[in-house]
Amino acid sequence: MSRADGQDVRIPILYEDNHLLGIVKPVNVPTQEDASGDADLVSLLKEDIKIRYNKPGNVFVGLVHRLDRPVGGAMVFAKTSKAASRLSETVRSRKFRKVYAAVVHGKLPAPTGSLKDFLLKDAKTNTVSVVKPGTTGAKEALLDYEVIAETDRYSLVKVELHTGRSHQIRVQMSHAGCPLYGDQKYGNGVNKPGQQIALWSVIVGVPHPVTKEEIVLASLPPAEHPWNLWPEATLNALTDKES
Repeated sequence: MSRADGQDVRIPILYEDNHLLGIVKPVNVPTQEDASGDADLVSLLKEDIKIRYNKPGNVFVGLVHRLDRPVGGAMVFAKTSKAASRLSETVRSRKFRKVYAAVVHGKLPAPTGSLKDFLLKDAKTNTVSVVKPGTTGAKEALLDYEVIAETDRYSLVKVELHTGRSHQIRVQMSHAGCPLYGDQKYGNGVNKPGQQIALWSVIVGVPHPVTKEEIVLASLPPAEHPWNLWPEATLNALTDKES
């Protein structure tokens, strides 16, 4: 695939049938069209389906969940409006499983734990902050985490989201004293400009919109810094329980 800037974009396919398309989102590609005007994932997937299946006219690709632009990893899209509607309902009913890997600065207070905060988004600055319960417009944010490995400076953490708030993992980890590696927005005091944020969608699990079979998509982060601070076997632990 090619972007508007002429660079090729490789989008690996994890799963595909007549109803679903599971892929690995490349980093720094917007999920949907935004003010940047850069080629977005939905448009790229539509063009790819048109070419692969020689489809004339419009192609349906339904967006049911999002990843921030700098974040890569597993995503699932609907290929029909019925599948989109049913997948959106799994999101609303919290049956849509989302598990991430993150490299954070420092060490969390326990090997496993849960974080519960109330988040408020400022649309003007596109930033999110932790606020007191009961604050007007605030939404509850819940996640569970497991520390997979540590170095003297960083922790490799597996995070399961129970809510899908904007910038949720980034904000909650920063509030807990462990901002994500490379996160300029919520960890600019410990990160350097140009660093790639270390957040990756490792598992997406959904009931198939037609067969109801549990579909599990898994994707490991690239063998690049800071992920390669740990051996391949350690990174495999992020998804090996799902196979």
